[in-house]
Amino acid sequence: MHHVMVYAGLFFASFAAATILPVQSEIALIRLLLAEHYDPWLLIGVASVGNTLGSVANWVLGRFIARLEGRRWFPVSRQGIARAETWYYRYGRWSLLLSWTPFIGDPLTIVAGVLREPLPVFIVLVAIAKTARYVAVVAIAREWM
Repeated sequence: MHHVMVYAGLFFASFAAATILPVQSEIALIRLLLAEHYDPWLLIGVASVGNTLGSVANWVLGRFIARLEGRRWFPVSRQGIARAETWYYRYGRWSLLLSWTPFIGDPLTIVAGVLREPLPVFIVLVAIAKTARYVAVVAIAREWM
């Protein structure tokens, strides 16, 4: 039961990290990896699924952003959205391969929803990006262990 709760915690941290919440899933992933009680590939899988689904939440938010954008509490600045739109118009759906990056990744996933990127294409590209990042984090962490 303990392991299930640990993996669930990683899933939710990874989900939250893909949204506008200030959460760092890489720290949780590395701590679990250092504990040496958990399968690295399972950790990568759980973190990737959680992070991808968090980006899907951003995509859904993007679909309804026009109604919410002017509100004071809205989490993404107009400038952040404009920067992501510029990337998206310039590079198209392939810019979603940068969805893992700080500062532009979350707005990019919101803009993909605003611009009505088909959800299946969105999920595939974002999953590739998010999984590649976690594989890199685990590879680097294991080198330092």
